Amino acid sequence: MRLQVNRSTLTGIVPIPGSKSHTVRAVALASLADGDSRIRQPLVAADTLSAVEAYRLLGAEINRPGDWMVRGVSGQPCVPENVIDVGNSGTSLYIALGSAALVDGVSVFTGDDQIRRRPAGPLIDALNALGAKVESTRGGGLAPIIVRGPMWGGEIELDSSKTSQYLTSLLINCPLAAGDSHIKALILVERPYIDMTLRWARELGVEINEVAPDEFEIKGGQRYRPFDKSVPADFSSATFFLCAAAITGSTLTQTGLDMADTQGDKAVVDMLRAMGAKMDDTPDGLVVSANKLIGCELDLSNTPDALPALAVTACFAEGETRLVNVAQARLKETDRIAVMREELSKMGADIEELPDGLVIRGRPLKPAAVHGHHDHRVIMALAIAGLALDGETTVYSAEALSVTFPTFIELMRSVGADISSLD
Repeated sequence: MRLQVNRSTLTGIVPIPGSKSHTVRAVALASLADGDSRIRQPLVAADTLSAVEAYRLLGAEINRPGDWMVRGVSGQPCVPENVIDVGNSGTSLYIALGSAALVDGVSVFTGDDQIRRRPAGPLIDALNALGAKVESTRGGGLAPIIVRGPMWGGEIELDSSKTSQYLTSLLINCPLAAGDSHIKALILVERPYIDMTLRWARELGVEINEVAPDEFEIKGGQRYRPFDKSVPADFSSATFFLCAAAITGSTLTQTGLDMADTQGDKAVVDMLRAMGAKMDDTPDGLVVSANKLIGCELDLSNTPDALPALAVTACFAEGETRLVNVAQARLKETDRIAVMREELSKMGADIEELPDGLVIRGRPLKPAAVHGHHDHRVIMALAIAGLALDGETTVYSAEALSVTFPTFIELMRSVGADISSLD
């Protein structure tokens, strides 16, 4: 599938869909809990459905569509009847690996081509140190991965420099192990997502004691309470509408966003303010209005998913923008630092690649044929660039939109975007 995009002015109200990060955590925790849970307004997308299928294989009963009703396994997941294929969902892979380590038996995990290139080595090492037996069939910490449990607990140090999701997996699953655990997270990135995990766990009755910054004591033998909760709207998805309005001279109102939520990409609101965009949190929703954009330095260590959209936005800002401290963006669905430099260069961007980010000097772009590299966030970022350019921009490999935002085109068109998809 390819997208065809032309210059547009956007206006109206955008209901932002549910958060992927919250939805996957809700599926995992409801599946591990005692009794029946209800997940209201979940994100329905390929990544979240991968989590549903993974936890069904681990023994949970999950009924959808509409609100998702989940009957949990009371902390005792079962041996899967088949290989667990997480598709393109790294979050589902990492969290479910920890859950499989609770099983008295063998589980096997795989995924699509991108997942089979994403490293899980530090998490594999941690689960082995906690008593499970985990190995990569190809070596190098890559899927397919075989897990034999149960893990018992213990004291470990965890390399957390590449993703927060390794630690999230342990924080969710170690409370259900038989013994106590002590985890020291080394070089922890994406801290807001750990805060999200801790809030979920604590609200469901599990005690996790942070004895020092990035150091956690977890008592074993705990249980999660069932719950009835709504999934907050997704700031990661909202980022593309915020940035699109900022670069197209538009005004948009986005509904469903909670500025008190723990999502890391909430910080994009203040980042765009720093670049000059107008942001107003009103009773009707978050209103973004265009203004002159000025380059600045933005630390993306906690917001790696925002790099593609902010790289596009920086092209329309006066002066130099530096997106820094985000080396982990190289280990997402693609090497997003290299890919955004490559594709924006085709559009005429003055862009320089750093080991941990990008330097972008604003100057006019031109429409071009670009490639989304089968990465949903790259595809959406290149599409919003096309909304601000005279002439047609074509984005190839756009089918990956289904991973987290299958309604992206529909919502963009509803507020005036000239964007269409072609097989």
